[in-house]
Amino acid sequence: MGAPPSQPGSGRLVSLDAFRGLTIAAMILVNNPGSWGAVYPPLLHAEWHGWTPTDLIFPFFLFIMGVAMLLSFDGRLARGADRADLMRHVLRRSAILFGLGLFMAAYPTFTGWDTIRIMGVLQRIALVYLIASIYYLYLPRWRIWAKGVGILLLYWAAMTLIPVPGFGAGDLSPGHDLGSWIDRTLLGQEHLWRDDPWDPEGLFSTLPAVVTTLLGIAAGRIMTDLSEPRDRLVAMTSAGGVLVTVGYLWGLVFPINKYLWTSSYVLFTGGLAFLFLALCYWTIDVKGWRRWATPAVIYGMNAIAVFVLSGLLTKTLGRIHVGGPDGPSAYSWIYQTVFLTWLSPVNASLAFALSYVGFWLFMMWLLHRRGIFIKI
Repeated sequence: MGAPPSQPGSGRLVSLDAFRGLTIAAMILVNNPGSWGAVYPPLLHAEWHGWTPTDLIFPFFLFIMGVAMLLSFDGRLARGADRADLMRHVLRRSAILFGLGLFMAAYPTFTGWDTIRIMGVLQRIALVYLIASIYYLYLPRWRIWAKGVGILLLYWAAMTLIPVPGFGAGDLSPGHDLGSWIDRTLLGQEHLWRDDPWDPEGLFSTLPAVVTTLLGIAAGRIMTDLSEPRDRLVAMTSAGGVLVTVGYLWGLVFPINKYLWTSSYVLFTGGLAFLFLALCYWTIDVKGWRRWATPAVIYGMNAIAVFVLSGLLTKTLGRIHVGGPDGPSAYSWIYQTVFLTWLSPVNASLAFALSYVGFWLFMMWLLHRRGIFIKI
């Protein structure tokens, strides 16, 4: 997904591009440590219940997608676009995203369709984008919010009240929950994440992820309905504070959990996304402090492209062996030779990840300066 560059006075939210870029850069950072055995805890997901800063990245991206979706659709509808045309565009984009996700799952060791992982990050983005777009384009506003509340309540009820064969009702331990059972039943164990009996981007947990994007749509509505920066900031910070509080309290009975994408997780992370967007909006669009955000904007203008390309390069480096087939992968060799020789393992691992982020910033800068924005 790409777009023309933001310019002061253009009416475009530079803060949204920066927020997107910071989120993608953080995703690349946590996905590419020099060694998974040497990582600072905040750069890892929570083991199960609970959260770390890493657990904010994916919901932040889905939230941003909701904001951008509203601004884009409203603009195109105002210029006379037909909803059916927009829906065809949504279907095409969703299919491309899902296909890219399957390609990344298959690359570089495709062993057959009978074992490929069906769901994944891009596949979830595709499904969430499709469902949220249908809601936004064809439902009145009150029904969109009713759908969001209904999904969260029904998901909570289903996960805690419906008995799972062999485990009973309300068992939220890994692989014992209703969502994991549905994924194993509908997708098959061979199509899940690695050999785990659950998938972090499973089918059932994609439903509450839709609400994360609906919260982004709500933030976008604040931007379009309110014209005064002060009113926007008050509305976003108020919404963020309420959502964080309700999410935290709900988490006392339905734990905050990224892997299950629990209802409490949706509200808690959505509230933090509201607050972070408000901070970006205040510093960049209101105060005009834009220079610091330039690298983030560069990342944000080619977000999906850099996510896909960086993932493909990581997998490629992992398949190339230095010094023969029994030698270390090129990925490990760079970490060990360039960073581990003068830093402790955990700092070397972080330095590798930061360098990887810097490398892709340079690559995206080359595209940005030539006005190349890869759209899907």
